Formats: sequence, C-alpha cells, structure tokens
Amino acid sequence: MDKRLISVTFQQRVLSLIQASGKSRSAFAEGIGIDRSALSQLLTTDAVRLPRADTLARIALQYGVSVDWLLGIAETAAPSHSGRTEMAENSEYYNIPLLTQWHDEARELKIRYIPHHLPDILCLQDVVAWELGARHYDQTTIQNITSNLGYNRRTSSDMEICLPTQAILSLSEGTFPWNGLSLAMRRAQIEHMITRVAELYPSLRIFLFDERLYHSVPYTIFGSLRAAIYAGSQYIVFNDQNTVLQMQTHFDGLIRKASVQPHEISNWLQQVLSAMPSL
Repeated sequence: MDKRLISVTFQQRVLSLIQASGKSRSAFAEGIGIDRSALSQLLTTDAVRLPRADTLARIALQYGVSVDWLLGIAETAAPSHSGRTEMAENSEYYNIPLLTQWHDEARELKIRYIPHHLPDILCLQDVVAWELGARHYDQTTIQNITSNLGYNRRTSSDMEICLPTQAILSLSEGTFPWNGLSLAMRRAQIEHMITRVAELYPSLRIFLFDERLYHSVPYTIFGSLRAAIYAGSQYIVFNDQNTVLQMQTHFDGLIRKASVQPHEISNWLQQVLSAMPSL
C-alpha cells in the first residue's frame, strides 16, 4: 500500500478520534505521550509521515481501536476481541459497578448522555430513594445505591446532557412518572438542579429539546470508547468506532435542535420553579 495513502488515512482516523473524544489537540497529544508540535506534524496536510510504533500502540490502547484500522489496513475500528455489539445485564435499575467502570475508563473524555428521566448527576438522593422505593427495593439496597451514586458526580470529564423539556415539566407538575412525589420534594429537586448547573457549568452543559418534535432512546456515549443504550433490564453496548461516531452524530443533531441552550438553562429552570405552587 502506498505510504501517502496510509498517511492520509491515519490523519483522517486520528482526527475522528480527537473529535469523538472532545479533547483539544494538545490534550490528545499529551495523552498519547507526544507534544502538540509532533501531533501537528503528523496531521499536516500533504505530510507523508507516520508515528513510531509505540505511539500507534498507545493510540490504539487508549481509544479502543486497532492499529490496522489506524493505518487503513482494516475497516473495523475496534480490536477483534471488542469490535462487536454486546448485551450487558442490568438487573438492577442503577447498575453502579458497571457504570462506575465505564465512567472510569472514559475519565477525561467527553461524556454525552440522554437520560431515562432526570440525569443522576442532578438528582437529590431523596428523589432517587423515592424512585427506587416505587420499585420495591428494600431499604438497605436503596441506601447502598444512593450512597454510591457519586460515580458520575466527578467533574474530571467534560459532560453534555440532552433531555426533553417534558422530563422537567412533568416533575414540576407532578405528572407521570413523578405523581406521588410531594410538592416540597419536587421544588427542592428543581432548586438543586439550578444550583448544580451553576456549579458545574461549563464542564457540564445541559441542552433541552421538545419531545413532541424529536425523540430519542436513553443512551450514553463514553468518549470514543463505547456507547450504551439503556434498555431496562439490559444495556446494548457498542464498541466499534463507526457506531460510536454515528451515535455521536445523532446526539449532535439533537443539540442543534435544542430549544434551551446551556447558558439559558439556569434562567429556564428558575422560570419553571416560579410557576410552581408555593408551599
């Protein structure tokens, strides 16, 4: 194979990894053990050069792709042992060990998240306990889950969350799935969300879209490593690079259609809170 063609393919695929990871070029270069100038030389248009073998190996290991894919020898991004769709059991509503593992592996990568109801990172533990209680968990299990929900409250990762406005409006109105949750708790939850988004912005960015116009199943994209669709008793897990990038494109499409942007979310939540009945 022509070295120039290999070099062009390598550049395109590394650029796709940088985009999927959400990292700057400087951070990407640091993560694979080279400086920014060396990366720039590798990615310069018309440059016919390839990285050393150890750099190739670090890229492949860190981003879950194969060296063959980086060089254009193979069309499948992931190594043969992980380049497939998997089903991960989710017998518990909050599968803390599994989610902790995925978040740890994607530390410092961009997390993109469409939640089932409200994002865990914005939830009061009392609200989580109420939600779990409706599922007939015993008190010990509820305490264990709520005490371990800090797995995704870290801010080491850049996180984008996109959810329907209806998910929050149903909370404010006390309609399904929040019917039965007290007005005091619903107001406290929205007040907590206002505080949290102010604390974590801009590393945490919230986008809201109108579910009457657009729809999405709940899923999370863990940088360039994997994407997982929440399917109740199971997660459908995609490890191949092409599928991860396709889901990233879907997420970006929802962001473009969002009616509330991250810099507007605090004011929007405050308006929702003001419209709720007083205690």
